[in-house]
Amino acid sequence: MKTIGLIGGMSWESTQIYYRLINQTVREQLGGLHSARLVLYSVDFAEIEALQHQGDWEAAAEILAAAAHALERAGAEFLVLCTNTMHKVASRIEAAVSVPLLHIADATADVLLRDSVTTVGLLGTRFTMEQAFYRERLEARGVRVLTPDEAQRAMIHTAIFEELCLGIIKPESRAAYLDVVSTLAGRGAQGVILGCTEIGLLIGESDTHFKLYDTTAIHARQAVEMALGQT
Repeated sequence: MKTIGLIGGMSWESTQIYYRLINQTVREQLGGLHSARLVLYSVDFAEIEALQHQGDWEAAAEILAAAAHALERAGAEFLVLCTNTMHKVASRIEAAVSVPLLHIADATADVLLRDSVTTVGLLGTRFTMEQAFYRERLEARGVRVLTPDEAQRAMIHTAIFEELCLGIIKPESRAAYLDVVSTLAGRGAQGVILGCTEIGLLIGESDTHFKLYDTTAIHARQAVEMALGQT
């Protein structure tokens, strides 16, 4: 089993889900008392969030590149960046280490293509929904990406930072998110990507008959497959 290096803390609310899902999946695969070999570097999200909203992606990249380098020194054989938005600086992280980075958009595209999904809705932070880094990664794999309108994007972004990253779950936000899902379905989406690792705290497939793709769960499962040599 390879040792997984987790770059977490963005936010820790979702990083703990990664830890749980990875260990649960290893136990499912290997049985008994088996658990994952992993090392975790958890950043101070307040620093990263401030840099995001200042548009200082280079400074944020330096923090994550240093975390990646520390994980490699600690024995990580590949890296998992436990956030969608910060994959904007994935290339900077990859340049800092000699071990591979399992890209969350690639893992998600694998599942979409397996399900023959060619048009998908995308929920996430404003950065993920509005900037090209995530959409273009999916489009390069042949997946068309639809995003919510301006007002919906603002609501989604605000709920992520002011509620979900703080562990606050509001029924009214759940209803608002599900309205967005319904709207994207009406525009032709065959499924919707929960493209922020906290969104799965708020909505899941038990809340709707529409297909949702939880990137946290997808990323964690593919990390286990990589660790066990199944991919």
